[in-house]
Amino acid sequence: MRQLALDIAAAPAQTFDNFVVGRNAEAIAHLRAAVAGNGERFVYLWGEPGCGRTHLLRAACAEGNATYVACAEDSAFDDAAPLLAADDVDRTGGAAQGALFRRYNMLREAGGGLIASARVPPVQLTMRADLLTRLGWGLVVQVHALDDSEKAQALARQARARGFTLSDEVIGYLLSRASRDTRALFAALDALDRHSLETKRAITVPLVRAWLAQQE
Repeated sequence: MRQLALDIAAAPAQTFDNFVVGRNAEAIAHLRAAVAGNGERFVYLWGEPGCGRTHLLRAACAEGNATYVACAEDSAFDDAAPLLAADDVDRTGGAAQGALFRRYNMLREAGGGLIASARVPPVQLTMRADLLTRLGWGLVVQVHALDDSEKAQALARQARARGFTLSDEVIGYLLSRASRDTRALFAALDALDRHSLETKRAITVPLVRAWLAQQE
């Protein structure tokens, strides 16, 4: 019987410092300026799922007085923080879009700011027109997905933050066999960390191969 791991390292906090920058130096610079209050206060990030939008929004909240909202059909936006980070705004329903529109206006009047994100730029969203206009008023920045070399860096960094090292061989095997989506890769790393602790085995290619076979 496998011994269950009771003390699994918590996932490291998502910060600007542990974000693998890749082609996203501009996005980080604008977000840091927004948080510090010396740049554009309204920023819209767009990019494909797994590109790092959520990491960047959570990093902004970790660095400043901001509230993070993972948007859903019925999200509310009634927090009083001067900076709102609204992730996946394209998931909001009609009532939530109205609430976000009102919150945007309140933030603008009060000198606050909004960092919003979605999969596509504002002009491609299907939402209420007045909200789309507001979202497009500020700075619109694309978040670029990592290439394979940058994903390898990200996996190595995540592993070090959890207290262990991934060999280049293991990283290469994961990138060639697991999902290429960054979020899925990090989820696989979490599961492998847990599996390694439960089985008291180091994370090697044979262990990863056996674990992936169990997932199929």
